[in-house]
Amino acid sequence: MLNTLLKTTVSAGLFAVALTSTAGDLTVVKEVTVNASPETTWKMVGDFNHLDVWHPVVVASILTQGSSQAAGAIRVLTLGNGATITEKLVSNNNSLRSYTYAITESPLPIADYVSTITVSAAADGKSTVVWSSSFDANGVNDDEAIKTIAGIYDAGLVSLDKHFNK
Repeated sequence: MLNTLLKTTVSAGLFAVALTSTAGDLTVVKEVTVNASPETTWKMVGDFNHLDVWHPVVVASILTQGSSQAAGAIRVLTLGNGATITEKLVSNNNSLRSYTYAITESPLPIADYVSTITVSAAADGKSTVVWSSSFDANGVNDDEAIKTIAGIYDAGLVSLDKHFNK
């Protein structure tokens, strides 16, 4: 019995280490507060397959597997330059207005990318969108990788700001 318990505990611990070690060492966190309720903002931001609706660099988002609200869904984003990025929905929590996804294929200079988008209540009926990630640089130095991801986030959050603060 003790041997089985020990094996189970060790296995669970190794599984947890494997899960936490997939994210990279670099981080980017960006946020914007918009003039819309969290519910309204989440309607735009919260659908995993609607990044093309609010991000100016993404011209198409095609769901190739699963439901846009269920973990395991896969989307292929087409960028304005024709490049594609494949992403997998890791988790989705509509009640907390948050989802986490991972990039599985990309021309971006990053690896082990995991990101979370969260919408929360702010003062005066507004909402705050936080877009955060962890990743490793791939083929460039750390600063260049951070600059790339920060630029992507900035473009999307500026677009949301313009949409809701007309």
